[in-house]
Amino acid sequence: MDVVRDLAAFPRQRVPVVLALGTFDGVHRGHQALLRETVRLAAELGGRAAAITFDPHPLTVIAPPPEPFLLTTVDERLRLLAALGIDLTVVIRFDEAFRQIDAAGWMALLERHVGMHDLVCGVNYTFGRDRGGTADLLRRWADSRGIHVHQIPPVHVGGTLVSSTLVRRLLRSGEVREAARYLGRWYQVAGRVGRGGARGRRLGFPTANLVPPENKLIPASGIYAALAHTERDRLQAAVSIGTRPTFGPGAVVVEAYLLDFSGDLYDHALDLHFVQRLRDEIAFTSEDALIRQMRDDVEETRRLLAASEDPA
Repeated sequence: MDVVRDLAAFPRQRVPVVLALGTFDGVHRGHQALLRETVRLAAELGGRAAAITFDPHPLTVIAPPPEPFLLTTVDERLRLLAALGIDLTVVIRFDEAFRQIDAAGWMALLERHVGMHDLVCGVNYTFGRDRGGTADLLRRWADSRGIHVHQIPPVHVGGTLVSSTLVRRLLRSGEVREAARYLGRWYQVAGRVGRGGARGRRLGFPTANLVPPENKLIPASGIYAALAHTERDRLQAAVSIGTRPTFGPGAVVVEAYLLDFSGDLYDHALDLHFVQRLRDEIAFTSEDALIRQMRDDVEETRRLLAASEDPA
């Protein structure tokens, strides 16, 4: 997939362009339906499927949340878009100047730089300063220029509307398996492995301390069964998110004990896919009690992962 970082850099195409509009944080099942329709239309026309996304997320400029909220980093988003068949993605820098562009200005930018044949958006799509533009306004503007607009209806799973807001709420309450139903995959947190205090190694459970990206949403504190992808292996993992209360107060850390693995992952990439929350994080009265519980957590992780099917 080709990636450009500015609308003005959008390469002129000799074939029709079908452009998907949205932010696509999470690339959840609702986004996937819209993007698959974009790919289908492009194939039907013998053209190219393109998408627009933003970096940083518009919320960080318009109304910065008090806590990390990103479901996908830009790199994660781009990989997911490519896997769905998108040919070209424009990553637009969302800053205060871009925020001030009104709906008419946004449509003019699309016309000037992209020259699309079709546009694909959700029925509730809004754009421009203060969300002044709607999908219906976009359709009227496009109709006057011979551009086709396809409005994709919302997607429901089990009667529940799929949205990034819903997925964030579920993750913040630790419901990672339920979140996966709406994402269509396990929730992912990737980063580099940093140095820890080697306390896990002393207890017989050496852990990799993950340093997550800035603004990446981390699931609620607790112990999780997860799948771990290193640069070479795919492994099972028991993951602790929290402050390690047995050893006193501290900052929230993400620690992964990789089952059946020996080696040093310091400063290497680690990708965790959260499958199931096992229990709350609790303070133990002794290290021996903690070790017994960790053994139980590892066995429960093996059992759960052996029985888990991919949510896709």
